[in-house]
Amino acid sequence: MTICQVIGNVSPTVSPHENLTLDADWMVQIENKYGFYIGLALAIFSSFLIGSSVILKKKGLLRLVEKGGTRAGDGGHGYLKDWLWWAGLLTMGGGEAANFAAYAFAPATIVTPLGALSVLISSILSSYLLGERLNLLGKLGCMLSIVGSTVLVIHAPEEEEVTTLDEMSSKLKEPGFLVYAGILLVICLILIFFVAPRYGQTNILVYLTICSVIGAFSVSSVKGLGIAIKGFFAHRPVLQNPLTWILVLTLVASITTQINYLNKALDIFNTSMVFPIYYVLFTTIVITTSVILFKEWVTMSVTDIIGTVCGFLTIILGVFLLHVFKDVHLNLRTLPQLLQNTDQAQVIKDDKNILIELDHSGTPVDNKPKVFMIYS
Repeated sequence: MTICQVIGNVSPTVSPHENLTLDADWMVQIENKYGFYIGLALAIFSSFLIGSSVILKKKGLLRLVEKGGTRAGDGGHGYLKDWLWWAGLLTMGGGEAANFAAYAFAPATIVTPLGALSVLISSILSSYLLGERLNLLGKLGCMLSIVGSTVLVIHAPEEEEVTTLDEMSSKLKEPGFLVYAGILLVICLILIFFVAPRYGQTNILVYLTICSVIGAFSVSSVKGLGIAIKGFFAHRPVLQNPLTWILVLTLVASITTQINYLNKALDIFNTSMVFPIYYVLFTTIVITTSVILFKEWVTMSVTDIIGTVCGFLTIILGVFLLHVFKDVHLNLRTLPQLLQNTDQAQVIKDDKNILIELDHSGTPVDNKPKVFMIYS
């Protein structure tokens, strides 16, 4: 015999609204779990594109010089008519877009150090396509840059949770960041209007420092716009928020300035010098900005702090080897010769020693007068 009991006023276990909430929570969990790896993959892909774009743009600038056009370092803009330069610009745009997306998924202190891959790619390609030789120390420098970036990523600080534009706005309004941003802006203006016209053609640090300082504003804008894009797809009123448009204008202005001065640096100086120095300066500024803006070091352990510092110092050492010894003719074939005994080296004698040896030589002396001619 079967007994049935009717129970009234029973709601479903999960309502449609609760089901949607569970789906949203599931998506958030997926993003939290795989967001780091998505950001990591996008950052690596971005490095490949950006490293290749530097070579394409450099080739376009060299073709302009061969045609007799005004160099970009002298204020010329003839490279705008070269399709190869535009190919490099579009490739860099794709790399920056991937980098833009990477900042939306991963902290800046993880995404930015992976730019060392761009140093490696641009150095290798420049040695094959631009005739800029990469010796053994340069290759070692590339490897050290990658090792240092890996250590830095492993010990990278975790970013404070900022999920809305309101939270981002409160971060940007903090007195510490306002003072820091004001100092960077003053430094940038001094470099652009006073230092660059006098020393930009001879000192590689001038143009690259401008690009790096501006990078603090571009990365902060990218991070904020990444939050805005996430909010837009979550049906939040981000387009009505004035901060969204402020970030867009800041990003456009900063990227335009960076492209202008990076082109000048590439046109005047060697690519194997420009890109590594730019990477070190840019990464330093971005990490400092991220630390001040998001206070990432507060939750870090002593081990992670030491690991982060050591990783970045390793990168600097790699970059130092990459460009300081670029003119040294050193490879695996010539290395044994350099390690040989220095006594076998040929002694170079001056004119005075040659005259003394001739005067005291044991050769027969004839009665003819001797005339010595010394050319200075």
